Amino acid sequence: MSGERLIYLPLGGAGEIGMNAYVYGYGRPGKERLLLVDLGVAFPDMDSSPGVDLIVPDIAWLEANVDRLDGIVITHAHEDHIGALAHLWPQLKKPVYARKFTAALARLKMEEAGLPQDAVHTVGARPETVTVGPFTLGFMPVSHSIPESAMIVIDTPAGRIIHTADFKRDPTPVVGEGWDEAAMQALAAEKPVKAVMCDSTNVFSPHEGRSEATLADPIAELIRSQPGMVVATTFASNVARLRTLAEAGVAAERSVCLLGRAMKRMVGVAQETGVLTGFPRTITPEEAVELPRRNLMLIVTGSQGERRAASAALSRGKYLGIEMREGDMFLFSSKTIPGNERGVLRVVNAFSAMGVDVVDDAGGRYHVSGHANRPDLEHVHRLFLPDMVIPMHGEHRHLREHARLAHEAGLAAAIAVNGTMLDITGEVPVVAEYIEAGRVYLDGTALIGAMDGVVRDRIRLALNGLAMVTVILDEKDQLLGEAWVELMGLPETGLGGRALAETMEAELTEFLEKAGGKLLSDDDKLDEAMKRIVRQVAMEEIGKKPEVRVVISRLAAE
Repeated sequence: MSGERLIYLPLGGAGEIGMNAYVYGYGRPGKERLLLVDLGVAFPDMDSSPGVDLIVPDIAWLEANVDRLDGIVITHAHEDHIGALAHLWPQLKKPVYARKFTAALARLKMEEAGLPQDAVHTVGARPETVTVGPFTLGFMPVSHSIPESAMIVIDTPAGRIIHTADFKRDPTPVVGEGWDEAAMQALAAEKPVKAVMCDSTNVFSPHEGRSEATLADPIAELIRSQPGMVVATTFASNVARLRTLAEAGVAAERSVCLLGRAMKRMVGVAQETGVLTGFPRTITPEEAVELPRRNLMLIVTGSQGERRAASAALSRGKYLGIEMREGDMFLFSSKTIPGNERGVLRVVNAFSAMGVDVVDDAGGRYHVSGHANRPDLEHVHRLFLPDMVIPMHGEHRHLREHARLAHEAGLAAAIAVNGTMLDITGEVPVVAEYIEAGRVYLDGTALIGAMDGVVRDRIRLALNGLAMVTVILDEKDQLLGEAWVELMGLPETGLGGRALAETMEAELTEFLEKAGGKLLSDDDKLDEAMKRIVRQVAMEEIGKKPEVRVVISRLAAE
Protein backbone atom coordinates (compact mmCIF):
# COMPACT_ATOMS: atom_id res chain seq x y z
CA MET A 1 0.00 0.00 0.00
CA SER A 2 3.17 2.16 0.14
CA GLY A 3 2.03 5.31 1.88
CA GLU A 4 -1.70 4.96 1.32
CA ARG A 5 -4.07 5.07 4.25
CA LEU A 6 -7.71 4.37 5.08
CA ILE A 7 -9.50 7.10 7.02
CA TYR A 8 -12.84 7.59 8.75
CA LEU A 9 -14.26 11.03 9.57
CA PRO A 10 -17.70 11.66 11.09
CA LEU A 11 -19.14 15.09 10.24
CA GLY A 12 -22.42 14.42 12.07
CA GLY A 13 -24.06 11.66 14.11
CA ALA A 14 -21.08 10.94 16.41
CA GLY A 15 -21.57 12.57 19.78
CA GLU A 16 -25.24 13.23 19.02
CA ILE A 17 -28.27 11.35 17.76
CA GLY A 18 -29.25 12.70 14.35
CA MET A 19 -27.58 14.61 11.50
CA ASN A 20 -25.64 11.55 10.31
CA ALA A 21 -22.79 12.15 7.86
CA TYR A 22 -19.70 9.94 7.70
CA VAL A 23 -16.71 10.26 5.37
CA TYR A 24 -14.39 7.41 4.34
CA GLY A 25 -11.18 7.97 2.41
CA TYR A 26 -8.44 5.90 0.82
CA GLY A 27 -5.16 7.07 -0.70
CA ARG A 28 -2.07 9.10 0.14
CA PRO A 29 -2.51 11.44 3.13
CA GLY A 30 -4.29 14.59 2.02
CA LYS A 31 -5.06 13.09 -1.38
CA GLU A 32 -7.46 10.30 -0.40
CA ARG A 33 -10.45 9.59 -2.64
CA LEU A 34 -13.53 10.17 -0.50
CA LEU A 35 -16.93 8.56 0.04
CA LEU A 36 -19.77 10.14 2.01
CA VAL A 37 -22.23 7.85 3.80
CA ASP A 38 -25.54 9.56 4.67
CA LEU A 39 -26.46 13.23 4.81
CA GLY A 40 -29.06 13.79 7.48
CA VAL A 41 -30.65 16.51 9.57
CA ALA A 42 -31.24 17.20 13.23
CA PHE A 43 -34.27 19.05 14.52
CA PRO A 44 -34.19 22.41 16.31
CA ASP A 45 -35.69 23.41 19.63
CA MET A 46 -36.92 26.75 20.87
CA ASP A 47 -34.30 26.95 23.62
CA SER A 48 -31.13 26.68 21.54
CA SER A 49 -32.26 27.39 17.97
CA PRO A 50 -35.51 29.41 17.93
CA GLY A 51 -37.12 29.92 14.54
CA VAL A 52 -34.75 27.49 12.80
CA ASP A 53 -36.34 24.95 10.45
CA LEU A 54 -33.64 22.27 10.33
CA ILE A 55 -30.05 21.66 11.40
CA VAL A 56 -27.63 20.16 8.88
CA PRO A 57 -23.95 19.16 9.11
CA ASP A 58 -21.23 21.70 8.41
CA ILE A 59 -19.63 20.24 5.29
CA ALA A 60 -17.05 23.01 4.78
CA TRP A 61 -14.18 20.48 4.94
CA LEU A 62 -15.91 18.29 2.36
CA GLU A 63 -16.58 21.28 0.10
CA ALA A 64 -12.91 22.25 0.29
CA ASN A 65 -12.04 18.71 -0.84
CA VAL A 66 -15.00 18.15 -3.17
CA ASP A 67 -12.72 17.32 -6.11
CA ARG A 68 -11.70 14.20 -4.15
CA LEU A 69 -15.30 13.11 -3.37
CA ASP A 70 -16.49 10.27 -5.59
CA GLY A 71 -20.04 9.68 -4.36
CA ILE A 72 -22.73 9.75 -1.67
CA VAL A 73 -24.37 6.64 -0.23
CA ILE A 74 -27.69 6.77 1.65
CA THR A 75 -28.30 3.83 4.00
CA HIS A 76 -32.03 4.40 4.55
CA ALA A 77 -34.72 7.04 4.30
CA HIS A 78 -34.99 8.38 7.85
CA GLU A 79 -34.63 12.16 7.91
CA ASP A 80 -31.54 12.00 10.12
CA HIS A 81 -29.84 10.09 7.29
CA ILE A 82 -31.36 11.60 4.12
CA GLY A 83 -32.96 14.88 5.18
CA ALA A 84 -30.04 17.19 4.25
CA LEU A 85 -29.47 15.68 0.81
CA ALA A 86 -31.40 18.25 -1.22
CA HIS A 87 -30.13 21.13 0.94
CA LEU A 88 -26.43 20.27 0.61
CA TRP A 89 -26.20 18.40 -2.72
CA PRO A 90 -25.74 21.68 -4.68
CA GLN A 91 -22.43 22.21 -2.85
CA LEU A 92 -21.24 18.67 -3.67
CA LYS A 93 -22.88 17.68 -6.99
CA LYS A 94 -21.87 14.02 -6.76
CA PRO A 95 -23.79 10.84 -7.67
CA VAL A 96 -26.05 9.44 -4.96
CA TYR A 97 -26.52 5.68 -4.42
CA ALA A 98 -29.40 4.06 -2.51
CA ARG A 99 -31.80 1.14 -2.56
CA LYS A 100 -35.10 1.39 -4.45
CA PHE A 101 -37.40 2.73 -1.71
CA THR A 102 -34.78 5.14 -0.35
CA ALA A 103 -33.87 6.27 -3.87
CA ALA A 104 -37.52 7.02 -4.67
CA LEU A 105 -37.79 9.29 -1.63
CA ALA A 106 -34.44 10.89 -2.46
CA ARG A 107 -35.66 11.72 -5.98
CA LEU A 108 -38.79 13.32 -4.55
CA LYS A 109 -36.63 15.54 -2.35
CA MET A 110 -34.42 16.46 -5.28
CA GLU A 111 -37.45 17.20 -7.49
CA GLU A 112 -39.03 19.46 -4.87
CA ALA A 113 -35.75 21.40 -4.63
CA GLY A 114 -35.47 21.74 -8.40
CA LEU A 115 -32.41 19.49 -8.53
CA PRO A 116 -31.67 16.72 -11.05
CA GLN A 117 -33.36 13.47 -10.10
CA ASP A 118 -30.98 11.49 -12.29
CA ALA A 119 -28.22 12.22 -9.77
CA VAL A 120 -29.81 9.46 -7.64
CA HIS A 121 -28.90 5.90 -8.67
CA THR A 122 -30.75 2.79 -7.51
CA VAL A 123 -28.62 -0.12 -6.33
CA GLY A 124 -29.98 -3.58 -5.53
CA ALA A 125 -29.19 -5.58 -2.41
CA ARG A 126 -26.06 -7.71 -2.20
CA PRO A 127 -24.66 -9.57 -4.07
CA GLU A 128 -25.11 -6.59 -6.42
CA THR A 129 -22.34 -4.06 -5.87
CA VAL A 130 -21.38 -0.61 -7.13
CA THR A 131 -17.87 0.80 -7.48
CA VAL A 132 -17.33 4.34 -6.23
CA GLY A 133 -13.72 5.46 -6.60
CA PRO A 134 -11.52 2.94 -4.76
CA PHE A 135 -14.53 1.56 -2.85
CA THR A 136 -16.73 -1.40 -3.80
CA LEU A 137 -20.06 -1.10 -2.01
CA GLY A 138 -22.73 -3.67 -1.23
CA PHE A 139 -26.10 -2.97 0.40
CA MET A 140 -26.76 -5.73 2.96
CA PRO A 141 -30.44 -5.72 4.04
CA VAL A 142 -31.10 -5.20 7.75
CA SER A 143 -34.28 -4.68 9.73
CA HIS A 144 -35.01 -1.24 11.15
CA SER A 145 -38.09 0.95 11.66
CA ILE A 146 -38.26 1.89 7.97
CA PRO A 147 -38.20 -0.39 4.92
CA GLU A 148 -35.09 -1.31 2.95
CA SER A 149 -32.49 -0.23 5.48
CA ALA A 150 -29.01 -1.38 4.58
CA MET A 151 -25.74 -2.18 6.25
CA ILE A 152 -23.05 -0.95 3.85
CA VAL A 153 -20.27 -3.42 3.12
CA ILE A 154 -17.32 -1.30 1.96
CA ASP A 155 -14.43 -3.14 0.37
CA THR A 156 -11.22 -1.10 0.11
CA PRO A 157 -7.60 -1.92 -0.83
CA ALA A 158 -6.87 -1.74 2.90
CA GLY A 159 -9.60 -4.16 3.96
CA ARG A 160 -13.35 -4.51 4.51
CA ILE A 161 -15.47 -2.07 6.51
CA ILE A 162 -18.95 -2.85 7.79
CA HIS A 163 -20.98 0.35 8.25
CA THR A 164 -24.02 -0.96 10.13
CA ALA A 165 -26.11 2.22 9.89
CA ASP A 166 -29.29 1.86 12.02
CA PHE A 167 -30.33 -1.75 12.56
CA LYS A 168 -31.95 -4.27 14.85
CA ARG A 169 -31.97 -8.08 14.91
CA ASP A 170 -35.62 -8.57 13.97
CA PRO A 171 -36.42 -11.61 11.81
CA THR A 172 -40.13 -10.64 11.57
CA PRO A 173 -40.35 -6.89 10.93
CA VAL A 174 -43.90 -7.04 9.35
CA VAL A 175 -42.79 -4.98 6.33
CA GLY A 176 -39.50 -5.36 4.47
CA GLU A 177 -36.60 -7.70 5.04
CA GLY A 178 -35.86 -9.19 8.41
CA TRP A 179 -32.49 -9.87 9.99
CA ASP A 180 -31.16 -12.93 8.15
CA GLU A 181 -28.73 -14.64 10.50
CA ALA A 182 -27.58 -17.18 7.91
CA ALA A 183 -26.83 -14.43 5.38
CA MET A 184 -24.95 -12.47 8.03
CA GLN A 185 -22.86 -15.51 8.94
CA ALA A 186 -22.08 -16.05 5.27
CA LEU A 187 -20.99 -12.42 4.97
CA ALA A 188 -18.78 -12.76 8.03
CA ALA A 189 -17.16 -15.86 6.53
CA GLU A 190 -16.29 -14.19 3.19
CA LYS A 191 -13.21 -12.34 4.37
CA PRO A 192 -11.73 -10.68 7.48
CA VAL A 193 -13.35 -7.45 8.61
CA LYS A 194 -11.07 -4.55 9.41
CA ALA A 195 -13.60 -2.28 11.10
CA VAL A 196 -17.24 -2.24 12.15
CA MET A 197 -18.74 1.25 12.41
CA CYS A 198 -21.68 0.47 14.63
CA ASP A 199 -25.00 1.95 15.76
CA SER A 200 -24.79 2.84 19.47
CA THR A 201 -28.28 4.17 20.21
CA ASN A 202 -29.49 1.40 22.54
CA VAL A 203 -26.19 0.33 24.08
CA PHE A 204 -27.65 0.96 27.55
CA SER A 205 -30.68 -1.32 26.94
CA PRO A 206 -29.73 -4.63 28.60
CA HIS A 207 -32.38 -6.93 27.08
CA GLU A 208 -32.56 -8.37 23.60
CA GLY A 209 -34.69 -6.28 21.23
CA ARG A 210 -38.31 -7.25 20.58
CA SER A 211 -39.75 -7.89 17.15
CA GLU A 212 -42.16 -5.54 15.44
CA ALA A 213 -44.48 -8.54 15.05
CA THR A 214 -45.02 -8.74 18.84
CA LEU A 215 -47.10 -5.54 18.76
CA ALA A 216 -49.96 -6.81 16.61
CA ASP A 217 -51.98 -8.54 19.34
CA PRO A 218 -51.67 -5.86 22.09
CA ILE A 219 -52.57 -3.07 19.64
CA ALA A 220 -55.52 -5.02 18.20
CA GLU A 221 -56.81 -5.78 21.70
CA LEU A 222 -56.53 -2.12 22.75
CA ILE A 223 -58.38 -0.80 19.71
CA ARG A 224 -61.10 -3.47 19.94
CA SER A 225 -61.86 -2.39 23.52
CA GLN A 226 -62.53 1.28 22.73
CA PRO A 227 -66.13 2.61 22.54
CA GLY A 228 -65.30 5.94 20.85
CA MET A 229 -63.11 7.12 18.01
CA VAL A 230 -59.53 5.83 18.05
CA VAL A 231 -56.61 7.99 16.93
CA ALA A 232 -53.05 6.63 16.81
CA THR A 233 -49.77 8.29 16.00
CA THR A 234 -46.34 6.91 15.20
CA PHE A 235 -43.34 7.91 13.11
CA ALA A 236 -44.56 8.49 9.57
CA SER A 237 -41.63 6.49 8.22
CA ASN A 238 -42.48 3.39 10.26
CA VAL A 239 -44.43 1.70 7.47
CA ALA A 240 -44.60 -1.59 9.37
CA ARG A 241 -46.25 0.11 12.35
CA LEU A 242 -48.69 1.91 10.07
CA ARG A 243 -49.68 -1.48 8.66
CA THR A 244 -50.05 -3.01 12.14
CA LEU A 245 -52.24 -0.10 13.27
CA ALA A 246 -54.37 -0.13 10.12
CA GLU A 247 -54.92 -3.89 10.27
CA ALA A 248 -55.89 -3.62 13.95
CA GLY A 249 -58.41 -0.94 13.05
CA VAL A 250 -59.96 -3.04 10.29
CA ALA A 251 -60.11 -6.07 12.62
CA ALA A 252 -62.10 -3.91 15.05
CA GLU A 253 -64.56 -3.05 12.23
CA ARG A 254 -63.27 0.49 11.85
CA SER A 255 -62.58 2.43 8.68
CA VAL A 256 -59.04 3.81 8.59
CA CYS A 257 -58.11 7.37 7.62
CA LEU A 258 -54.51 8.58 7.27
CA LEU A 259 -53.91 12.22 8.21
CA GLY A 260 -50.64 13.98 7.49
CA ARG A 261 -48.70 14.61 4.30
CA ALA A 262 -45.56 12.74 5.39
CA MET A 263 -47.53 9.63 6.30
CA LYS A 264 -49.43 9.53 3.02
CA ARG A 265 -46.19 10.02 1.10
CA MET A 266 -44.43 7.16 2.91
CA VAL A 267 -47.29 4.74 2.30
CA GLY A 268 -47.58 5.84 -1.33
CA VAL A 269 -43.87 5.42 -2.08
CA ALA A 270 -43.76 2.09 -0.23
CA GLN A 271 -46.64 0.81 -2.36
CA GLU A 272 -45.19 2.17 -5.63
CA THR A 273 -41.81 0.53 -5.00
CA GLY A 274 -43.37 -2.80 -4.01
CA VAL A 275 -42.17 -2.66 -0.41
CA LEU A 276 -45.72 -2.49 0.95
CA THR A 277 -48.50 -4.72 -0.35
CA GLY A 278 -51.94 -5.48 0.98
CA PHE A 279 -52.30 -2.29 3.00
CA PRO A 280 -55.93 -1.91 4.16
CA ARG A 281 -58.18 0.42 2.18
CA THR A 282 -58.24 3.94 3.61
CA ILE A 283 -60.90 6.65 3.48
CA THR A 284 -60.71 10.42 3.03
CA PRO A 285 -61.28 12.95 5.82
CA GLU A 286 -64.53 13.91 4.08
CA GLU A 287 -65.73 10.32 4.34
CA ALA A 288 -64.47 10.04 7.92
CA VAL A 289 -66.70 12.84 9.26
CA GLU A 290 -69.80 10.96 8.06
CA LEU A 291 -69.04 7.78 10.00
CA PRO A 292 -70.11 6.85 13.56
CA ARG A 293 -67.17 7.41 15.91
CA ARG A 294 -67.07 3.78 17.02
CA ASN A 295 -66.42 2.80 13.40
CA LEU A 296 -63.55 5.20 12.77
CA MET A 297 -59.80 5.05 13.30
CA LEU A 298 -57.37 7.82 12.40
CA ILE A 299 -53.63 7.26 11.98
CA VAL A 300 -51.95 10.64 12.19
CA THR A 301 -48.57 12.38 12.08
CA GLY A 302 -47.07 14.20 15.05
CA SER A 303 -45.77 11.55 17.46
CA GLN A 304 -43.15 14.06 18.67
CA GLY A 305 -45.61 16.87 19.39
CA GLU A 306 -44.72 18.84 16.24
CA ARG A 307 -46.87 21.97 16.17
CA ARG A 308 -47.87 21.70 12.51
CA ALA A 309 -48.58 17.96 12.50
CA ALA A 310 -52.04 16.39 12.60
CA SER A 311 -51.82 15.33 16.28
CA ALA A 312 -51.18 18.89 17.46
CA ALA A 313 -53.86 20.24 15.12
CA LEU A 314 -56.44 17.84 16.60
CA SER A 315 -55.35 18.84 20.11
CA ARG A 316 -56.17 22.46 19.27
CA GLY A 317 -59.69 21.73 17.95
CA LYS A 318 -61.15 20.74 14.58
CA TYR A 319 -58.81 19.48 11.87
CA LEU A 320 -60.24 18.84 8.39
CA GLY A 321 -63.69 18.74 9.99
CA ILE A 322 -62.72 16.09 12.55
CA GLU A 323 -62.53 16.73 16.29
CA MET A 324 -61.72 14.70 19.39
CA ARG A 325 -64.37 14.25 22.08
CA GLU A 326 -64.76 12.82 25.53
CA GLY A 327 -64.62 9.03 25.38
CA ASP A 328 -62.24 8.93 22.42
CA MET A 329 -58.80 7.36 22.75
CA PHE A 330 -55.43 8.66 21.50
CA LEU A 331 -52.52 6.19 21.25
CA PHE A 332 -48.84 7.12 21.08
CA SER A 333 -47.35 4.05 19.35
CA SER A 334 -43.93 5.64 19.55
CA LYS A 335 -41.14 6.69 21.86
CA THR A 336 -40.66 10.35 22.71
CA ILE A 337 -37.23 11.40 21.47
CA PRO A 338 -35.26 13.23 24.21
CA GLY A 339 -35.80 16.96 23.77
CA ASN A 340 -39.37 16.59 22.48
CA GLU A 341 -41.01 15.98 25.86
CA ARG A 342 -42.45 19.49 26.15
CA GLY A 343 -44.22 19.37 22.79
CA VAL A 344 -45.64 15.90 23.46
CA LEU A 345 -46.90 16.90 26.92
CA ARG A 346 -48.59 19.94 25.40
CA VAL A 347 -50.59 17.64 23.12
CA VAL A 348 -51.30 15.12 25.91
CA ASN A 349 -52.63 17.78 28.27
CA ALA A 350 -54.79 19.35 25.56
CA PHE A 351 -56.40 15.97 24.87
CA SER A 352 -56.81 15.35 28.59
CA ALA A 353 -58.72 18.63 28.91
CA MET A 354 -61.10 17.37 26.20
CA GLY A 355 -61.77 14.16 28.14
CA VAL A 356 -59.80 12.04 25.69
CA ASP A 357 -58.02 8.98 27.10
CA VAL A 358 -54.32 9.09 26.16
CA VAL A 359 -52.36 5.85 26.02
CA ASP A 360 -48.59 5.99 25.70
CA ASP A 361 -45.83 3.40 25.59
CA ALA A 362 -44.77 3.65 29.21
CA GLY A 363 -45.40 -0.10 29.61
CA GLY A 364 -43.67 -1.09 26.35
CA ARG A 365 -46.75 -2.81 24.91
CA TYR A 366 -47.37 -0.55 21.92
CA HIS A 367 -43.90 0.33 20.61
CA VAL A 368 -40.57 -1.37 19.96
CA SER A 369 -37.32 0.36 19.11
CA GLY A 370 -35.76 0.13 15.68
CA HIS A 371 -32.24 -0.03 17.13
CA ALA A 372 -30.10 -2.90 18.39
CA ASN A 373 -29.90 -3.34 22.16
CA ARG A 374 -26.70 -4.25 24.01
CA PRO A 375 -26.98 -8.06 23.51
CA ASP A 376 -27.54 -7.50 19.79
CA LEU A 377 -24.49 -5.23 19.55
CA GLU A 378 -22.41 -7.87 21.33
CA HIS A 379 -23.72 -10.44 18.84
CA VAL A 380 -22.55 -8.29 15.92
CA HIS A 381 -19.11 -7.91 17.53
CA ARG A 382 -18.81 -11.70 17.86
CA LEU A 383 -20.24 -12.31 14.38
CA PHE A 384 -17.74 -10.18 12.45
CA LEU A 385 -14.80 -10.23 14.90
CA PRO A 386 -13.32 -7.07 13.36
CA ASP A 387 -9.90 -5.62 14.07
CA MET A 388 -11.70 -2.65 15.57
CA VAL A 389 -15.13 -1.30 16.51
CA ILE A 390 -15.83 2.40 16.00
CA PRO A 391 -19.08 3.41 17.75
CA MET A 392 -21.29 5.89 15.88
CA HIS A 393 -24.89 7.15 15.95
CA GLY A 394 -25.06 8.16 19.58
CA GLU A 395 -24.38 10.80 22.18
CA HIS A 396 -20.94 10.78 23.79
CA ARG A 397 -22.16 8.56 26.64
CA HIS A 398 -23.39 6.00 24.10
CA LEU A 399 -20.10 6.03 22.18
CA ARG A 400 -18.07 5.67 25.36
CA GLU A 401 -20.15 2.76 26.66
CA HIS A 402 -20.05 1.03 23.29
CA ALA A 403 -16.26 1.39 23.12
CA ARG A 404 -16.02 -0.09 26.63
CA LEU A 405 -18.17 -3.02 25.49
CA ALA A 406 -15.83 -3.66 22.56
CA HIS A 407 -12.74 -3.44 24.75
CA GLU A 408 -14.24 -6.00 27.15
CA ALA A 409 -14.60 -8.37 24.19
CA GLY A 410 -10.92 -7.91 23.35
CA LEU A 411 -11.53 -5.67 20.33
CA ALA A 412 -9.76 -2.40 19.61
CA ALA A 413 -12.09 0.61 19.73
CA ALA A 414 -11.98 4.39 19.64
CA ILE A 415 -14.37 7.20 20.49
CA ALA A 416 -14.49 9.44 17.43
CA VAL A 417 -16.87 12.36 17.78
CA ASN A 418 -17.70 14.71 14.92
CA GLY A 419 -14.54 16.16 13.41
CA THR A 420 -12.23 13.36 14.58
CA MET A 421 -10.38 11.85 11.65
CA LEU A 422 -9.19 8.31 12.36
CA ASP A 423 -6.49 6.45 10.47
CA ILE A 424 -7.80 2.87 10.45
CA THR A 425 -5.16 1.40 8.15
CA GLY A 426 -3.46 -0.62 10.89
CA GLU A 427 -4.80 -3.00 13.51
CA VAL A 428 -5.84 -0.20 15.88
CA PRO A 429 -7.45 3.16 15.14
CA VAL A 430 -5.22 6.22 15.46
CA VAL A 431 -6.33 9.87 15.50
CA ALA A 432 -4.90 11.49 12.36
CA GLU A 433 -6.22 15.01 12.89
CA TYR A 434 -9.15 17.07 14.04
CA ILE A 435 -11.20 19.21 11.67
CA GLU A 436 -13.90 21.80 12.29
CA ALA A 437 -17.26 20.00 12.22
CA GLY A 438 -20.06 22.18 13.48
CA ARG A 439 -23.61 22.62 12.33
CA VAL A 440 -25.50 24.80 9.90
CA TYR A 441 -29.04 26.08 10.35
CA LEU A 442 -31.68 26.08 7.64
CA ASP A 443 -33.48 29.30 8.52
CA GLY A 444 -36.37 29.67 6.09
CA THR A 445 -34.58 29.13 2.79
CA ALA A 446 -31.17 30.40 3.94
CA LEU A 447 -28.31 28.30 5.30
CA ILE A 448 -26.55 30.08 8.16
CA GLY A 449 -23.64 28.97 10.30
CA ALA A 450 -24.37 28.17 13.91
CA MET A 451 -21.58 30.58 14.89
CA ASP A 452 -22.67 33.39 12.55
CA GLY A 453 -24.52 35.15 15.36
CA VAL A 454 -27.98 35.18 13.75
CA VAL A 455 -29.58 32.73 16.16
CA ARG A 456 -27.55 34.07 19.08
CA ASP A 457 -28.99 37.53 18.43
CA ARG A 458 -32.47 36.03 18.16
CA ILE A 459 -32.08 34.39 21.55
CA ARG A 460 -30.83 37.63 23.09
CA LEU A 461 -33.82 39.51 21.67
CA ALA A 462 -36.17 36.87 23.02
CA LEU A 463 -34.63 36.98 26.48
CA ASN A 464 -34.08 40.73 26.82
CA GLY A 465 -36.50 42.57 24.51
CA LEU A 466 -35.57 45.46 22.21
CA ALA A 467 -35.47 49.25 22.55
CA MET A 468 -35.15 51.17 19.26
CA VAL A 469 -33.85 54.75 19.67
CA THR A 470 -34.06 57.36 16.90
CA VAL A 471 -32.54 60.85 16.92
CA ILE A 472 -32.30 63.47 14.17
CA LEU A 473 -29.47 66.02 14.02
CA ASP A 474 -29.11 68.96 11.64
CA GLU A 475 -26.00 69.89 9.62
CA LYS A 476 -24.63 71.74 12.65
CA ASP A 477 -24.97 68.70 14.90
CA GLN A 478 -27.91 70.22 16.74
CA LEU A 479 -30.76 68.04 17.98
CA LEU A 480 -33.98 68.44 15.98
CA GLY A 481 -37.01 67.68 18.11
CA GLU A 482 -36.63 65.01 20.78
CA ALA A 483 -35.27 61.50 20.84
CA TRP A 484 -37.98 58.86 20.51
CA VAL A 485 -38.02 55.25 21.61
CA GLU A 486 -39.96 52.21 20.39
CA LEU A 487 -40.13 49.08 22.54
CA MET A 488 -40.64 45.45 21.60
CA GLY A 489 -40.92 42.61 24.09
CA LEU A 490 -40.77 44.97 27.09
CA PRO A 491 -43.36 46.20 29.60
CA GLU A 492 -45.03 49.48 28.64
CA THR A 493 -44.76 50.93 32.16
CA GLY A 494 -42.06 51.07 34.80
CA LEU A 495 -41.99 52.17 38.47
CA GLY A 496 -44.93 54.22 39.62
CA GLY A 497 -46.84 53.52 36.41
CA ARG A 498 -44.59 55.76 34.33
CA ALA A 499 -44.52 55.02 30.60
CA LEU A 500 -41.18 53.30 30.04
CA ALA A 501 -40.59 54.70 26.55
CA GLU A 502 -41.39 58.25 27.68
CA THR A 503 -39.01 57.96 30.63
CA MET A 504 -36.24 56.84 28.30
CA GLU A 505 -37.04 59.63 25.83
CA ALA A 506 -36.88 62.27 28.57
CA GLU A 507 -33.50 61.04 29.83
CA LEU A 508 -32.08 60.83 26.30
CA THR A 509 -33.33 64.26 25.27
CA GLU A 510 -31.91 65.87 28.42
CA PHE A 511 -28.56 64.20 27.76
CA LEU A 512 -28.48 65.26 24.10
CA GLU A 513 -29.36 68.88 24.87
CA LYS A 514 -26.41 69.09 27.26
CA ALA A 515 -23.95 67.16 25.11
CA GLY A 516 -21.10 69.05 23.48
CA GLY A 517 -20.50 69.33 19.76
CA LYS A 518 -17.57 66.94 19.87
CA LEU A 519 -19.75 64.10 21.17
CA LEU A 520 -22.68 64.92 18.89
CA SER A 521 -20.43 64.79 15.83
CA ASP A 522 -19.07 61.31 16.67
CA ASP A 523 -21.68 58.66 15.75
CA ASP A 524 -19.88 55.79 17.49
CA LYS A 525 -19.49 57.58 20.83
CA LEU A 526 -23.03 58.96 20.63
CA ASP A 527 -24.40 55.49 19.90
CA GLU A 528 -22.64 53.97 22.90
CA ALA A 529 -23.68 56.80 25.26
CA MET A 530 -27.36 56.50 24.32
CA LYS A 531 -27.31 52.71 24.69
CA ARG A 532 -25.85 53.12 28.16
CA ILE A 533 -28.61 55.57 29.17
CA VAL A 534 -31.41 53.33 27.84
CA ARG A 535 -30.06 50.28 29.66
CA GLN A 536 -29.63 52.26 32.89
CA VAL A 537 -33.20 53.59 32.76
CA ALA A 538 -34.54 50.10 31.95
CA MET A 539 -32.64 48.60 34.86
CA GLU A 540 -34.01 51.22 37.25
CA GLU A 541 -37.58 51.02 35.95
CA ILE A 542 -38.10 47.32 35.15
CA GLY A 543 -34.96 45.55 36.42
CA LYS A 544 -33.90 44.39 32.95
CA LYS A 545 -31.28 45.37 30.37
CA PRO A 546 -32.76 45.20 26.85
CA GLU A 547 -30.99 44.97 23.54
CA VAL A 548 -30.68 48.54 22.20
CA ARG A 549 -30.46 49.73 18.62
CA VAL A 550 -29.74 53.39 17.87
CA VAL A 551 -30.56 55.13 14.57
CA ILE A 552 -28.85 58.52 14.09
CA SER A 553 -30.16 60.53 11.14
CA ARG A 554 -28.27 63.61 9.96
CA LEU A 555 -29.79 66.21 7.68
CA ALA A 556 -27.43 67.35 4.95
CA ALA A 557 -26.90 71.05 4.38
CA GLU A 558 -28.68 72.43 1.33
